[in-house]
Amino acid sequence: MVREWDPRTASSAEIASLLDTLNAVLAADLPQDPPWRESSMREYLAEVMPGERRISWVAQAEPGADGSPGAILGHVHVLLLGDIGVLEVLVHPAERRTGLGRDLVLTAARRVYQEGFQSIGVEVVGDTPAVAFYESLGFSKEYVETRSVLDLSGVDWAELSEMATGIGAGYHLEFHPGGPPDELIEAYARAKAEVRDVEDGELRPSSYDPQRLRDSLDCLHRRGMKPYIVLALHEQTGEVAGLTEVVVPVQHPTRADQYDTIVVQDHRGYGIDRAIKARMLMELRSAEAELTEVQTWNAQANEAMLKVNAELGYRPDREWCEYSIDVAELVHRLDAGR
Repeated sequence: MVREWDPRTASSAEIASLLDTLNAVLAADLPQDPPWRESSMREYLAEVMPGERRISWVAQAEPGADGSPGAILGHVHVLLLGDIGVLEVLVHPAERRTGLGRDLVLTAARRVYQEGFQSIGVEVVGDTPAVAFYESLGFSKEYVETRSVLDLSGVDWAELSEMATGIGAGYHLEFHPGGPPDELIEAYARAKAEVRDVEDGELRPSSYDPQRLRDSLDCLHRRGMKPYIVLALHEQTGEVAGLTEVVVPVQHPTRADQYDTIVVQDHRGYGIDRAIKARMLMELRSAEAELTEVQTWNAQANEAMLKVNAELGYRPDREWCEYSIDVAELVHRLDAGR
């Protein structure tokens, strides 16, 4: 049974059951990834940015003989932002090849179509069954990144400390747990706006407006995801010359997620990119006792950042792809196959 589902009002048992399915999927498809925890899972599923909406559905087994609710076997949510609906689907490995995944996608696609959106996008992890699944539905690959993972147990911390200080004269670094101070938000936003990386994927958009940055940081905190920021400041002007962002989710605190790393065009060539990322790792070592890994995503053409990551000890893991399809085409294809 597929039904619309709101994580805000869902029972604790349903949240726990969904988490079990998520971890079963990870164990089957990404066995090297850490399992997720229940901490702030409800908030992770419910909270969104202003102007965005998330709609969810679950597929639930029949109630038990004692009347207990059935396990959640599948879940789909679509995030409506801008002019696209971003899809995420989970199907318990034991329920694959039963048509449940197609039913979940069709349910979400019909709503996206009714809402007036024209396209659906989805992140697909390379070398998992999701690739063949989405390609069979007609999705087309639009963009590819490489995910790399740094194992902190193998880091040479003395060498990393040297990297963190290897920055040109006239710059200094600042570490800001929780996000940049409000007096630097506008300069922070200018740095991000000036260097919009044309290779960034569209399904994880960055924020370039000061108020949207504030909203983004607030949303991260509400979802149980703690941001850490390292800034490179140009001492003569006080401007943000470079920045790097890492988020540690309470749902999997042993592995952090790298967000944007940016060096403003006029300040390139002074070792800022490597220094800010090295400083970040030094700070995380002290700030997050459970942390053992950091994962990052880079466009395959971004050779400069791939080189920096390799120097820091990151190792390529797998492809991370963005797929998309016209909503009307998807609905028609799925309806015709029923």
